[in-house]
Amino acid sequence: MRTRKRTVPAGAALLCVLLAGASAGCQQSGVPGGHSPFTGKAARAAPVLAVKIDNVRAARPQTGLDGADIVYVERVESGLSRILAVYSSRLPSAVGPVRSARESDLELLRQFGRPAFAYSGTQAKLDPVVKAAPLYPLPAGKTGEAYFRDRSRAAPHNLYLRPERALKAAAGASTARDIGFRFGAAPPGGRNTSSYTVRYPAARFSFAWSPERGGWLVSMDGGAVKAASGQQLAVPTVVVQGVRIRPSRYHDRWGAYSPYTETTGAGPARVLRGGKAYQGRWSRPSADGGTDFTTSAGAQLAFAPGQVWVVYVPEEAAGGGAR
Repeated sequence: MRTRKRTVPAGAALLCVLLAGASAGCQQSGVPGGHSPFTGKAARAAPVLAVKIDNVRAARPQTGLDGADIVYVERVESGLSRILAVYSSRLPSAVGPVRSARESDLELLRQFGRPAFAYSGTQAKLDPVVKAAPLYPLPAGKTGEAYFRDRSRAAPHNLYLRPERALKAAAGASTARDIGFRFGAAPPGGRNTSSYTVRYPAARFSFAWSPERGGWLVSMDGGAVKAASGQQLAVPTVVVQGVRIRPSRYHDRWGAYSPYTETTGAGPARVLRGGKAYQGRWSRPSADGGTDFTTSAGAQLAFAPGQVWVVYVPEEAAGGGAR
C-alpha cells in the first residue's frame, strides 16, 4: 500500500514547536495550528473521508487500516463487527474491503461536518436517510472509477476503494476539525496494563502493549492485524467507550434488526496509552458536536499522538477486559 502523506509546511511546524511552551493551542486545536485534530500530529487542512470496512474473517487482511487517522469498531448483526475508518492526514492508495452502511454511522459522522462517506450500499429503506444526511454519500456503482474488485477474493469481500478518486466526487467535503480529542502528556495514575481484550458475541479484539513499538499491538479473533509494511499494527491510543446499543429501525429480510450504537450522551470510557489503562468518562451532548473524554476526577484525558482506535461496547463492559 502506498500512502500520500499530507504534511504541514516546515515554517508552520517550527512556529508550533516554538509556541508549544507558551500555549497548548498548537497541540490541541488541530489543523489551524498545523496539527491534525484527529491524531495530534503534523498535518495540513484536508477533506475527511470515512469508509465502512468489512471485518469478518473472509475480509482479512484488510487494506489501508494503518493509513487511517481514526478507526471506529462497531457491533453489527449476529454479534459480528464492522469498522468505520476515518482518513484525512493520509490517503492510502486503496482501502477495503468496503461494506454497507448502518443507521448509527450517520449520527457518528455528524461531528465531522459534511464528510465524504464511502460504503458498498444500504438496505432500501435506509438509502433515502443516508442521502438526506449531512454528508457526501459515495456508494459503490455511483462514484465513477473510485471502486474496483479484487478478483483473487470471493464476493462480497472483494470491493475496494481508491480514496483520491472518491474525494473527487465530493469536492465540498469538510476538512478535519476539532471533534473533542486532546493530545498531550498522560494524566497521573492509571493502572499498569499489559493487554486488554474486548469481546463481542462473535468477535474479539485484543491490544497488547509493546514498549519497543510504543503502541498497542492489534489482533482480531486471535490474528495479528498487519500494516502495509508487514509489521503488526501498533496503536498509540485505544478508547473502549461504553455506550447504549439497541435495535435500530431497520432489519434484514429475515427480520433481524441491526444494532444501533448511540454515540451521543455520556458514559464510561477506558483509555489505553503508554502501557496503562485510565478509567474515565465520555460526553457528547449533541450529534453536531465532538466527544469530550475526562478522567474520573474530571480532568481532560489526553491521548498519545497518532492513530486512535475507538471500540464501542455496552456500558457495563467498559470497565473490564484488562489483564
